[in-house]
Amino acid sequence: MLLVSLITATTQFCIGQSVIPLYEGAIPGAINAPTYLENIRTDNGLRFIDRVSIPTLTVFVPKTPNGAAVIICPGGGYQTLAIDHEGVEMAKRFTDEGITAFVLKYRLPSALIMKDKTIGPLQDAQQAILMVRKYAQKWQLDPKRIGILGSSAGGHLASSAGTHFADSYIPNDQHISLRPDFMVLLYPVISFTAVAHTGSVKNLIGPEMAADKIKFFSNETQVTEQTPPTFLLHAGDDKVVTVKNSLLFYEALLDHKVDAELHVYEKGGHGFGLHNKTTADDWFLRLLNWLKSRKII
Repeated sequence: MLLVSLITATTQFCIGQSVIPLYEGAIPGAINAPTYLENIRTDNGLRFIDRVSIPTLTVFVPKTPNGAAVIICPGGGYQTLAIDHEGVEMAKRFTDEGITAFVLKYRLPSALIMKDKTIGPLQDAQQAILMVRKYAQKWQLDPKRIGILGSSAGGHLASSAGTHFADSYIPNDQHISLRPDFMVLLYPVISFTAVAHTGSVKNLIGPEMAADKIKFFSNETQVTEQTPPTFLLHAGDDKVVTVKNSLLFYEALLDHKVDAELHVYEKGGHGFGLHNKTTADDWFLRLLNWLKSRKII
């Protein structure tokens, strides 16, 4: 009831932002750890959130919603969340275009707070999709125009949601579709094989690097004909998450005849968010054109 009240209040105000709990009941797979406290730190004026154990959605409602929505998964190597430049700032840019945005503060993998730390983030991504679809009418949304965006490790989480939606890792008695209608992957971690970002891999599945987990989370191997249409962005000089991650995923999408668009900048490094300072090009405008071509907006 509290969740419904919060959603209703957000809709009535029509513009602004509010924070709502991700789960209406118990958090699946959670371990009670009262001394495990969330931490917010600042680096170069940007906030980063560590030790997340209570997941939430921050809802950004535009003045005039156009019915489309995007769930935003900040990056941070599955160790922290770059909540400002890969979360809040992007959400505000979407609302400028009439797109309702939801910044997902997902649980960061830890055996101290989860029975299975490898699946916790994916549970949170699935729950975010379920919640936005379930309450689409209250947010003035079209349940068939709900996408997911992720940067870096958040891109891995988003691509996991887009390739593992057929299996529900959360309670879903109403059988609400967990498939995103589109994906936006920004310099994403995709593969857990040779081109992997080692830090993300170890943080999610552990240093043992179990073969079954590597295969499950190497999302270029999980693409099917039902994988959502995808917009990919990367820089060729990315030394943290090699561009080969996006190339592998793009190739897999082509092989399965999934509509996709890939943009690779010559330079830009990693983690540039909305601002690739090496070019005058605004990639967000290219994304808007792609969304228009797909009749998302």
